[in-house]
Amino acid sequence: MSKTLKIVITGGPGGGKTTAIDLFRREFLNEVSVVPESATTIFSSGIRRGKNEIEVKAIQKLIYELQNNMENLISVQNPADALICDRGTLDGLAYWPNSQESFFKTIDSSYDKELENYSAVIFFQTAACSGGDITSNNPYRLENNDEAIELDQKLQSIWKKHPQFHLIKSNESFTDKVAEGVNMIKTVLNSMRPSV
Repeated sequence: MSKTLKIVITGGPGGGKTTAIDLFRREFLNEVSVVPESATTIFSSGIRRGKNEIEVKAIQKLIYELQNNMENLISVQNPADALICDRGTLDGLAYWPNSQESFFKTIDSSYDKELENYSAVIFFQTAACSGGDITSNNPYRLENNDEAIELDQKLQSIWKKHPQFHLIKSNESFTDKVAEGVNMIKTVLNSMRPSV
C-alpha cells in the first residue's frame, strides 16, 4: 500500500492559502480531498483562544489531535485522492508556550516523524511582509501586522527543513500571489503524481 500523497498549505495569517486551496479544489474536485483547518473548526465551535499557558497547551494539543485524525479519516474515506491540508500538525509548534521538547512530549511524537508525514509543503508568506492587508473573512484570525510577521517567521523556520518546501513570497498583488500558489500546488502534485 503506497503512502498517501499529502501536501501542506501553510503560512502566516492573511497569506492567501485558504483562497488558493478553495480555487484549487474547484479545479481538481475529483482528484484531491481537502483537510480543513483544525484551529478554525475548533474556535468556531465556541472554544475561545487560551490566554494562560494551561489553556494554550490544551488547545494546541486538541488542534494537533483533530488535524491528525482528520487527515487519517479523510485519507481512509478517499484512498485514491491526494490530500491538500489547510495547515499541518507542526503548525502548533509556532504557538507553543514552552520548548519544542515539551510540545513533542505532549503530542507523543517527534519533529522528524511529523515532517516526514507530508510529501510537500507550500508556504504562503503573510501579506504583512510586503506591507499588505491581512484582513480576511476568518473572524478567528486576530493578529495585527507585526504579530503576523512574527508568526510567519516562526512557521517558516519550522517547515523550511522539509525537502519539498516551496515558498510563495508576498507581493503587491494578492491575485497574482494566489495564482502563483495555485500553480505551485499543480506543479507539486503533477511532479509527485504524474497521472494527475
